[in-house]
Amino acid sequence: MYGRLPKNLPKVSWRVKVVDREFVGFTPIIVKQLVGHVDNSEYPMLNVDINMMLVVPANVKGPVPVLMMFGRPSFPAPAQPSPENMEKLNAAIKELLIKEHPELKAIFDQYPAYNPLAYTPPSFAPPPPGDPSPTQQLLAAGWGYVTIDPNSIQADNGAGLTKGIIGLVNKGQPRKPDDWGSLRAWAWGAARGLDYLETDSLVDAKKVGIEGVSRYGKAALVTLAFEPRFALGLIGSSGKGGATLHRRVFGEAVESLTGTGEYHWMTGNYLKYGTEESSFGKKTGCDLPVDSHELIALCAPRLTFISYGIPEKGDAKWLDQTGSYMATIAAGAVFKLLGAKDLGVSNDYMKEKMPPMLTDMLNGELAWRQHDGGHTDSPNFKYFIPWASKYLKYERKTQ
Repeated sequence: MYGRLPKNLPKVSWRVKVVDREFVGFTPIIVKQLVGHVDNSEYPMLNVDINMMLVVPANVKGPVPVLMMFGRPSFPAPAQPSPENMEKLNAAIKELLIKEHPELKAIFDQYPAYNPLAYTPPSFAPPPPGDPSPTQQLLAAGWGYVTIDPNSIQADNGAGLTKGIIGLVNKGQPRKPDDWGSLRAWAWGAARGLDYLETDSLVDAKKVGIEGVSRYGKAALVTLAFEPRFALGLIGSSGKGGATLHRRVFGEAVESLTGTGEYHWMTGNYLKYGTEESSFGKKTGCDLPVDSHELIALCAPRLTFISYGIPEKGDAKWLDQTGSYMATIAAGAVFKLLGAKDLGVSNDYMKEKMPPMLTDMLNGELAWRQHDGGHTDSPNFKYFIPWASKYLKYERKTQ
């Protein structure tokens, strides 16, 4: 389904590009902008640099657990020069501008108090109503977090298969039918990010998790399943190709993925299961020899939190929340086999009914919760963090 990794994958060399000390609210943080350069000496025509941002609280005794999240990295609250240093910068900028463009002197003379760079005083205003953001909740609990850019690893489109890490390994040529797709490539990139975290003294590398929603929920589950060094996962609204059963005829189907430009997520052979006519006849998702309960089972006995929202708020019915619950129920047998706890009910996925939303099933290493929000996992963070901290035996200790 997800494709085979090439035998000779290139190495990744990490460098810390920027280290910044910032504040998120009243929490002091250390931010590291990281770049992982993939060795392209075998094919210099393509360049792959993995972009990643590490954020850890500076007021907590480390090392701290970290949640890696698929998304676009950015500095949370970039530190800025003091007002005194800002004056020096503005004086230098004005001088350079006037030297390059003498006509600007008249404008600066007309507006003597104007400065090109403005100092913004730090804001300590009370937070808006509702839950803090997931990243703020993580920092408040003494966790760090990482944002890793999946598109810097592999593009999220079929045209990009001759670029990124898949294209680099194939030297710009199309992939073979059993080659990996974007989901497995993103998982490989996340594992390389974990390679760096294992070298950073601020991070407890034995307590690193992976998180994602929607297509990145699929990627997070694939990452947790195939990279045993990740200790836990928060799998948000992942649907088909993630936690939902393929061989259940409901909502999103294999044909939905293979026929709507999302085939690149999977291996090329996956397309066979969405064919109406071919030399081997017709195939559907029901012909697949494996299914998502086995993918979830590969995560056992590590901490695995399956999260969904409700269709009324935008977590579409075609994601098949019920099919994901059935897969989670079936996977529980392997968690119990390996000495972990599952959802606490039987493993008969045909008998067990999905509980009402807001029902906590958080008493084992395998967890399930459907919140009352939309296509996001944010409402479940206030349940995920205490659950994860409990099973990781982590307690926040201030400096």
